[in-house]
Amino acid sequence: MKKRLQALSVHMLTATGAVLSMLAMLAAVEERWSLMFGWLVVALVVDGIDGPLARRYRVKDNWPMYDGVLMDLIIDYMTYVFIPAFALFKSGLLDGWTGWVAIICIVYGSIIYFADTRMKTRDNSFAGFPACWNMVVLVLFALKPDWRVTLIVVVALAFTMFTNIKFIHPVRTERWRAVSLPMAAGWVLFASWAVWVHFHPQSWAVWGLVISSAWLMLAGLVQQIVPERQRRRRGA
Repeated sequence: MKKRLQALSVHMLTATGAVLSMLAMLAAVEERWSLMFGWLVVALVVDGIDGPLARRYRVKDNWPMYDGVLMDLIIDYMTYVFIPAFALFKSGLLDGWTGWVAIICIVYGSIIYFADTRMKTRDNSFAGFPACWNMVVLVLFALKPDWRVTLIVVVALAFTMFTNIKFIHPVRTERWRAVSLPMAAGWVLFASWAVWVHFHPQSWAVWGLVISSAWLMLAGLVQQIVPERQRRRRGA
């Protein structure tokens, strides 16, 4: 009975992402961007911990009536894709035709990517950009680059969703996880800091976001370029 309640609790934790996405959307409609990203960061943390908990408490075996994977995908599309795309367009970072191009690339490309059964690699990384637009748009809010740079970043990342370019999962990709996990934790810390100071351009959080984002975005590609050394067998 205890195992079943633990498994159910994990499902209920995952489901809180729906509430967090609604709170973020309400803030976005009112153009309260710092508050919106604050809720999205909380949702990101929940998404980061519910997976390991689901595996630990074997939710598929102990509470199979709920499909945790389906629940997670629904919430991820709202928090990772739909709300960030809305914010990118509504905030004015990209408006007019550029905004339309961006949001169509984001929402259309991401729904196809989410449905692709080949999105995970053998080492639990992602094949193609994993549609983490919540993270990308937050960094764009912090940096406020020229609209041309913003458009190029969005279109390029949307294109890479349909390639075999590898992107790490900071929790599940074992190779370099000793660095990836702290980098992911640092990203959350710097993102929270940037939100707290309302994306002040002189905040050190900007540099932290740039460094941690660069690792999370490029580590998988470097792993593809630099093959992993085979461990020597004992006695060899």
